[in-house]
Amino acid sequence: QVQLVESGGGLVQAGGSLRLSCAASGSIFSIDYMGWYRQAPGKQRDKVAHITSGGSTYADSVKGRFTISRDNTKNTVYLQLNSLKPEDTAVYYCAAGQGGLLYWGQGTQVTVSS
Repeated sequence: QVQLVESGGGLVQAGGSLRLSCAASGSIFSIDYMGWYRQAPGKQRDKVAHITSGGSTYADSVKGRFTISRDNTKNTVYLQLNSLKPEDTAVYYCAAGQGGLLYWGQGTQVTVSS
């Protein structure tokens, strides 16, 4: 079992920045895949970025603005959100892959005002 706790969401004006954190605990020794997803009201949950030992990838909509990183000593993955736009408003979820399963955090709200 893996537990994930996100933090760092909030209300920010367009053009602003936030840094989201996701702390993992439990059976985390074999986790390689960690990702950030987001879900806006009435829309499906989409992947924003993910990171593995092989590197990271980003959705086209956030390339050049968001950066995913991880600190294995703290069992934490981060998402730096820069140049935020109102369309980035969503609940952001952290996910971790292990043993063929995908574990989810509870989500953190990001609201970008115009």
